[in-house]
Amino acid sequence: MSLRLRKPGEITAVDETTSCSSPAVRLAHRRRLRLACTAIYFTKVLESLTKKVLENNLGILRSLSYVAIDVRPGDDGLKDGKDEKVDPKSLSPMVREKSLDALAKFGGVSRLASVLETDLENGLSGDDETDLARRKNVFGENRYTRLPAKPFFAFVLEAFKDLTILILLGCAVLSLAFGIKQHGLKEGWYEGGSIIIAIFLVVVVSAVSNYKQSRQFQKLSNVSSDIKVEVLRGGRRQKISIFEVLVGDLVCLKIGDQVPADGLFVDGHSLKVDESSMTGENDHVEVNDNENPFLLSGTKVTAGYARMMVTSVGMNTAWGEIMSSVARDLAEETPLQARLNKLTSSIGKIGLTVALVVLVVLMIRYFTGKTRDESGHVELRSGHTKTNDVMNAVLRIVATAVTIVVVAIPEGLPLAVTLTLAYSMKRMMSDNAMVRKLSACETMGSATTICTDKTGTLTLNEMKVTEFWVGKERVKNNDAAPTVLELLLAGIGLNTTGTVYRPEGTASVPEVSGSPTEKAILSWGVIELGLKMDELKRGCQILQVEAFNSEKKRSGVSMRRGAHIHVHWKGAAEMILAHCWQFYSQDGDKQMLDAQARGQIRAIIEKMAAKSLRCIAFAHKEVTDPQPHESSLEDTELTLLGVVGLKDPCRPEVRSAVESCKNAGVNIKMITGDNVHTARAIAIECGILETPKDNSKVDEMIVEGVEFRNFSPEERFEAVDKIRLMARSSPFDKLLMVQTLKQKGHVVAVTGDGTNDAPALKEADIGLSMGIQGTEVAKESSDIVILDDNFASVVTVLRWGRCVYNNIQKFIQFQLTVNVAALVINFIAAVSSGEVPLTAVQLLWVNLIMDTLGALALATERPTNNLLSHPPVGRSEPLITLVMWRNLLAQALYQVTVLLILQFKGRSIFRVGEVVKNTIVFNCFVLCQVFNEFNARKLEEKNVFKGLHKNKLFIGIIGVTLVFQVLMIEFLKKFANTERLGWTQWAACIGIASLTWPIGWLVKCIPVSSVRSLLPRKQVPAS
Repeated sequence: MSLRLRKPGEITAVDETTSCSSPAVRLAHRRRLRLACTAIYFTKVLESLTKKVLENNLGILRSLSYVAIDVRPGDDGLKDGKDEKVDPKSLSPMVREKSLDALAKFGGVSRLASVLETDLENGLSGDDETDLARRKNVFGENRYTRLPAKPFFAFVLEAFKDLTILILLGCAVLSLAFGIKQHGLKEGWYEGGSIIIAIFLVVVVSAVSNYKQSRQFQKLSNVSSDIKVEVLRGGRRQKISIFEVLVGDLVCLKIGDQVPADGLFVDGHSLKVDESSMTGENDHVEVNDNENPFLLSGTKVTAGYARMMVTSVGMNTAWGEIMSSVARDLAEETPLQARLNKLTSSIGKIGLTVALVVLVVLMIRYFTGKTRDESGHVELRSGHTKTNDVMNAVLRIVATAVTIVVVAIPEGLPLAVTLTLAYSMKRMMSDNAMVRKLSACETMGSATTICTDKTGTLTLNEMKVTEFWVGKERVKNNDAAPTVLELLLAGIGLNTTGTVYRPEGTASVPEVSGSPTEKAILSWGVIELGLKMDELKRGCQILQVEAFNSEKKRSGVSMRRGAHIHVHWKGAAEMILAHCWQFYSQDGDKQMLDAQARGQIRAIIEKMAAKSLRCIAFAHKEVTDPQPHESSLEDTELTLLGVVGLKDPCRPEVRSAVESCKNAGVNIKMITGDNVHTARAIAIECGILETPKDNSKVDEMIVEGVEFRNFSPEERFEAVDKIRLMARSSPFDKLLMVQTLKQKGHVVAVTGDGTNDAPALKEADIGLSMGIQGTEVAKESSDIVILDDNFASVVTVLRWGRCVYNNIQKFIQFQLTVNVAALVINFIAAVSSGEVPLTAVQLLWVNLIMDTLGALALATERPTNNLLSHPPVGRSEPLITLVMWRNLLAQALYQVTVLLILQFKGRSIFRVGEVVKNTIVFNCFVLCQVFNEFNARKLEEKNVFKGLHKNKLFIGIIGVTLVFQVLMIEFLKKFANTERLGWTQWAACIGIASLTWPIGWLVKCIPVSSVRSLLPRKQVPAS
């Protein structure tokens, strides 16, 4: 017999011949009714048992007898609770489309966790490597496929796209063809082939350099993408790489975190996320376990905290698909590169003009019969010179003119910036600073003001409770009334975002995780007061949580214990005190908090703060008539439980770092959320404030956030330079400070670690986020991440920033010296004699020394402490200072004078032929650049060899250059169009080139006014 529902509209048929009143019929009806009731009852029992099994994850007891259940199609995805039975492709669209229906088909979050074998209390088993490997194989890794990096060949093609290189290559190919036709393959390939080889050498060296820098930027990009994620494995909170997150992991989220993968909300309070990166909508979305339990990878947590269970990773997430199709521009043009490109363009125009003049003059002289060959015969004789010879001569003249353009255009300038930025980024990483935006490297060198946090940056971030006060008495040995301690432990254990992990079966010290303040208070509660977190949480029910707010500087929680509801508050001592009307004495008695008692407790807090202690107060209230519909916790008429003082010692290296900044003309301003007494004590200890001799002057340097906020714009503008310390500040106050400083012309660097610091970090010229305590939102808003949260590393970044700027100036001075000398020599020689002393191949070799090798040698100088003995460079100051003009013009004048003498009188001086004379000119010119490279190392210092042993790359490049020069002179005669030189001639060349050293020394003795004093500039007061 089977039971089924009657279809709508179906009429019960009754046999007309059957009488309802017959006993047989009545008996049949009664049997059917009893059978129906039994079936209904059995169905209800089966449904109830099924719910209990599903809710409690109990195994179904099986026997030989069984119940066959007809399962509808689509429900066969969950089998035996094994995660390999779950299709990753079915989990992915559930979160991406935020489908509650799809989640319901999986049986809800708890059922899905069972299927994925995830313990919602303890997470995955972190010790089971087999399980972790199985999840990785089934669901994939949390990585997305990147677009392939540019291959080396692409950089070679880019180098060949240069118009001058293409023209030169065309001339070389034609020269090669005519040469082979005229002289045969054995002798005819030299001139054209030499130029082609030289071009390829320049192109390949440039491509290799660019390729290596691209790879370096890619590596740094990978490092910046490798953020740390807090997961729960084996009941223990631990930080792992975002790439190690697996499906089934429980991830702990807090304000500022980036959601590392797609997942489902497990538990938490007041969670809101910013999904603008995915949807474009700026409204923050609330996530809970009812209406919207879905969390998308790549979104940011803006409020609350929670635990999520990962359901999709890597390419199975929408974020993975988006990022895999986006190519990040790693080599963005920096402001300095833009300025150098303009300078390159200007010099290029001058070079092009000179090249055109040389081209016209040489053409006129050739076709009018004024030029002679090596034998002294006129090159062009009407009716006698072959067409091939004419074409070769014309091509040689064009190639020479084009090569002059190649040498004149300092394309090495942008390359030098790229090299020095890449080098500094790599070195800064080892100095605990990760550069996220290239422009920050150079901008940091111009910083005039650094606005720094206190906790963790100026201090060690190793907080410890050193004082405990109940009422007006200091508690020693934690000897307070049991009532007070019980309430205090509840406030410590429940009103926190930290956790305590106790390894089972061991007597080791519990592991405490959370923010430094949370860790210090929890450690004190567990170790000193005997707090047992698990027992405490089992004995109560959390009703509502108000997460810590940087504006209110407090956090709260309401919980039910038995029939009573308690509200606990924790936060900045004076903030909590303002909401209290009673306080507990050490004996456990409640006393009214009148004006006198309030003043006494406030004095205690100030006294603690003056000892550099962070003061945290705890307050409590028992709510007799709770209002569940209210959105905020009750915070009036609280009872003060006690005040603790946390000591966070200053970093030992901070005082010297602050002193270095002052010597460098950089102002340091401390912006902190601590009260003014704590902040003042720390500022004096760090050297930001001097030990007060005149309190009135010191008071001008200290302001509270609310006071600064309420200033009129004119008052803020007037006071901002004097301020050295801003206490009890909000993120908005920090932003206001940055905006005011920038209005006064300062170049501002700002440190920040919280989500709310993001506006100030973006507004600043250089945003510096903290790598340890910084949230992902803060890091993404910053330009540089300080990996060790140490202020000394901020000073290191300042030093590197100045080094970048200084290295660029060194290279500019070196390159412009070569440009000026080469252009003047070729121009004068071409106009006066119709000949240029340097061939195309020789000029290309000079170009290689000047651009690529010179950039490598000078752009990789390490920073010195001497860089911090000068005031910062202004925003609008020119790249080429009077000091640089003095140095480069002196060297260029010497080189031009000597080389022109050799050009016109070299044959008689050395009693040699034309080819040897040209070889001496070429050799002297190259060696002058090599010796002048040493001069370029120091713009103002006379000792150019100082610190030379530390730059092995510089020494190596000088050595390589000299070796190749010897090869070109002695062994590659046909390739470089040179002749071998004798020992006397080599000695003469070296002697002439070495004179650049004493000339450089003498020139630096000539006093020259700095550009800084000649140009109108807003004055920035020194610290």
